[in-house]
Amino acid sequence: MSRQSKWDYFKAIYPRYQKAPKRVKETILDEFCRVCGYHRKYAIRKLSGPPPTEKPSSPRRRRPFHYSPELIRILQAVWEAAGYPWSVRLKAVVLDWMPWIKTRFVLSADLERQLRAISARQVDRRLSPHKHRLKRRLYGRTKPGTLLKHQIPIKTDNWDVKTPGFTEVDTVSHSGNSADGLFAYTVNQTDILTTWVESRAVLGKGEAGVVASLDEMAQALPFALKGLDSDNGSEFINWHLVRYCKAHHIQPFRSRPYKKDDNAHIEQKNWTHVRKLIGWDRYDTPAAVAALNDLYQNELRLYLNLFLPSVKLAGKVRVGSKLIRRYEVPKTPFRRVLDSGAGHPQRIAELTRLRKNLDPFNLAITIDRKLETIFQRANRRHSPKAQAPSQKEIAPLSNDRMEGDTPGRSS
Repeated sequence: MSRQSKWDYFKAIYPRYQKAPKRVKETILDEFCRVCGYHRKYAIRKLSGPPPTEKPSSPRRRRPFHYSPELIRILQAVWEAAGYPWSVRLKAVVLDWMPWIKTRFVLSADLERQLRAISARQVDRRLSPHKHRLKRRLYGRTKPGTLLKHQIPIKTDNWDVKTPGFTEVDTVSHSGNSADGLFAYTVNQTDILTTWVESRAVLGKGEAGVVASLDEMAQALPFALKGLDSDNGSEFINWHLVRYCKAHHIQPFRSRPYKKDDNAHIEQKNWTHVRKLIGWDRYDTPAAVAALNDLYQNELRLYLNLFLPSVKLAGKVRVGSKLIRRYEVPKTPFRRVLDSGAGHPQRIAELTRLRKNLDPFNLAITIDRKLETIFQRANRRHSPKAQAPSQKEIAPLSNDRMEGDTPGRSS
């Protein structure tokens, strides 16, 4: 029953209630409570109070507008430089990037206070005019390996690790519209505990090339590599990788065939850290692979691991038919490495120095420039689009709760 209907019914029943004897008043009161859903004591006070003269004026209260256009402009600039993260991560980015925001923008004390105080929900509201959806299809080129499966155990339970070094690994194809011939792959690796990500590009996914890329990424990790969980692709189920793992005391695992949820961490990073940036174009030349590695080994790994906070699932609670997910406070992968206390001291010291001296805004500009160079090396004949996607065409999905967004830099 609407508020207007309740008011009209109250005006109609009030004079009848005032003139009715006590026994009839009880009946009218019961009817009034049943129709309007009021508590009996409230209905008695209402019917015994002053007569209704006119509809009470109830102007809609609105909170005053506290956020200036300058604040929205700064939020949008940080949002774009950070790769269009969702609001909870963006709020963490703003707080973490405050020293560099102060050097790039003119911040008054009041403006800085507003930036620190604005809620994630308000960030969503203020940036909503700038958001739109962009959906594209993801293609995979994984072929199952048939060798050594009996020597590599299947891991079906979730990783519950307390120390860094246990990682998931996968490949992302850059074949465009055609799987014929030789083309590039990105070997992508993420740590379960810290969400640290390393990526390398290889031309084809030959066993020796993939193992070499894994060894190079292991040397770049700020902690020791202890476990390697992959899918059943032939690039991972082979003697080269088994010998490498035994020589370096690494425990290999594999997921169940056709069960992507077994490798949920790396599947998500395949989107946010590779596909979202590089797109679906075909790269099939050594020059393209070199350009990809120039990005992966330098600015991109520092930008993603040192400056971009990510969220981790803390736990799930089932309440009736609903599954409530609770997330940890957003942190950068580097902060999680520091909190674990298990990093290599020399690598941690070097990364600390780099984070102090680098500017995330300048890193974002350099990444955009290198992405344009990479797009120029795509094989347009076998790519989905006639032209390379520019950063202006790239926009986020509004629902990116799995740390992911949509084409552009992120997570």
